[in-house]
Formats: sequence, C-alpha cells, structure tokens
Amino acid sequence: MLAYIIEKLSNWFESAERTRREAYLASSSDIVDLEKRLRALESNGYTL
Repeated sequence: MLAYIIEKLSNWFESAERTRREAYLASSSDIVDLEKRLRALESNGYTL
C-alpha cells in the first residue's frame, strides 16, 4: 500500500514538473528564445 502511494505521488510530481517545463517553453517569444530555453533545460539535466 505504501509503495502504491509513493508511486502515485511520484507520478503526480513528474506530471507537475512536465507541465511547468512546457509552460516555460511555451512562453518563448520566438524560435531563438525557444532554442535558448531548450538548451538551458538540457544543460541542467532535463530530458525532453
């Protein structure tokens, strides 16, 4: 039961983080800004 709760919490946090990253990328002003943001995320260890 505890493993189930931990898994659900983990999935929820991953989903929230993915939504935050998508919003960050979507707020780019142009393609150059988008590419800069993508590189910044990738250099910080995020996979897209």
